[in-house]
Amino acid sequence: MNPTLPIEVTLKTFRQLQTQFNLQRSTDDQFFHEWLNPDNTLTASEHQILDGIQQKYFYQLSDGQLGEETIKLIVLSPLLDLAGFFEPPFRFITEPTVQITAERDEIIYRGRIDALVLLERLWVVVIESKETSFSLEMALPQTLAYMMAHPNPQRPVFGMVTNGEILFL
Repeated sequence: MNPTLPIEVTLKTFRQLQTQFNLQRSTDDQFFHEWLNPDNTLTASEHQILDGIQQKYFYQLSDGQLGEETIKLIVLSPLLDLAGFFEPPFRFITEPTVQITAERDEIIYRGRIDALVLLERLWVVVIESKETSFSLEMALPQTLAYMMAHPNPQRPVFGMVTNGEILFL
């Protein structure tokens, strides 16, 4: 029987992803060309909403670090709403279980994505949130492992990691 290991505990470094899945870091500055699109400017209303999210975040943070669930409520949920991910044609699900298999060692890795935005069967965004004191660099391997479970690997999927203060896309 193949061992099953939790993603969030066992896949913590880029080297582990390289070893287990031959995942390589891209140095191509055109790799994520969507990021370079200058047509995606924010409206005054969108700026106002983002400023409000930031104000609420800093207000809550003033009493000490914030937990993952608080980050989801005051930062992640309003951002997803602003992006239109709660509206048709998108579906939003929380805590879906995914698994990937490292064929070389026949190890199964299983985990639960914090949030997933779907367009029919297409994964649009895989989201992982962490508490404010958590380094997002440490969450990237976990998020990439979740993204590798995408059921349609020939289609792009985007990932987002946030601790409220910083957002990695």
